[in-house]
Amino acid sequence: MLAGPMLATALTVLALSTTPITASAAPASLDPDPFYSQTEAATGPVGTPISVRRAPDLLTFPGSAVWQVNFRSLNSANNPIVAVTTVIIPPNHTPDGPLLSYQHIVNALGTECAPSRALYSSDPRSTYREAVALNIALQRGWAVALPDHLGPTSAYGAARLGGQITLDGIRAVQKLPELGLTSSPVGIAGYSGGGMATAWAAALAPTYAPEINIVGVAEGGVPMNITKMANALGRDPHPAFGLAFAAALGLEREYPTELPLTSQLNGLGHALATDLTNACTTQLLITGAGRSALDVALSTSMLDNPDAISVMNDNSVELYPGVPTAPIYEWHSATDNLIPVDSVVATMARYCAAGATIQSVLGPNLDHLTVGAIGLPAAVDYLQDRFAGRPAPSNC
Repeated sequence: MLAGPMLATALTVLALSTTPITASAAPASLDPDPFYSQTEAATGPVGTPISVRRAPDLLTFPGSAVWQVNFRSLNSANNPIVAVTTVIIPPNHTPDGPLLSYQHIVNALGTECAPSRALYSSDPRSTYREAVALNIALQRGWAVALPDHLGPTSAYGAARLGGQITLDGIRAVQKLPELGLTSSPVGIAGYSGGGMATAWAAALAPTYAPEINIVGVAEGGVPMNITKMANALGRDPHPAFGLAFAAALGLEREYPTELPLTSQLNGLGHALATDLTNACTTQLLITGAGRSALDVALSTSMLDNPDAISVMNDNSVELYPGVPTAPIYEWHSATDNLIPVDSVVATMARYCAAGATIQSVLGPNLDHLTVGAIGLPAAVDYLQDRFAGRPAPSNC
């Protein structure tokens, strides 16, 4: 599912009445495992590993070793946080062989829905059914890192945060000699909501993490401008409104002062927010099905709140002036009705004009997620060529 477009519906409640702030979004429940705790151990430069542990083997990835690494990163207020990434190393991986950081599509307000937890869950509401596709990369001998890119508070919708956590996770695993990834060439990939974290990581890397040797990026179906989506999307009831509402609540967790959403909710809105505090995708969809912003807000007005607009702009990669230096494979459908395709086209054109190497591919005119699945094999082949050192194609 997609974070950005669904977020836009709920963000129509962010420039609401002048009711004083009396509440804020409920935080996700603290994980009882101290490995996930935000502690004083989060010191030193970003990307500093705090601890590493061998995790149980997974039938999803037969024969592969699974490790979990927690590390120091920063949230959107530049405060230190402890973030986590899961590293899967296949038996045919050679020391300093390829490393793929794959950003899963994660729709969640609960920390138990993050990849490091959900990979071990038997609850069908939180399992990642697409995880088995990562065996395509593992069979090629690539190590795969799966960051919990929503962060320790499950700040669903905070795409820039996801990019930072992705890069800091790569830094951390490359600082651990026992993983054999110290000098590995790095590819990053993701689709839809995972594509947002990937696109942000690619854009931030030249200044935020220039030391990482990112040889290729594969990003698809990326919601590149959530401000535009918020202004364009209507307020009618929507079957996936629960995702929108959850994303707005997730952004409030990350920007509590700028987005005081909870103080603008009516009784139903507060009830839904409580129900969704620790929810994963299935519960988000069921709880919010058929609702709209008008159902949950005390009142509505134009999206003219400067703080709300600033937050949305700050999480819209189209509006970020930085340009990736790693070559990019980008794919989307020309008729995708969940993302502003013109923003994708404009962003790629801006990158091209700045000298970036871009291979932009139009998928078939099918639904958003189907195009993602259809385009994945070509994206993997693109990264294979980058790992092999072949020149990157460009259709700029």
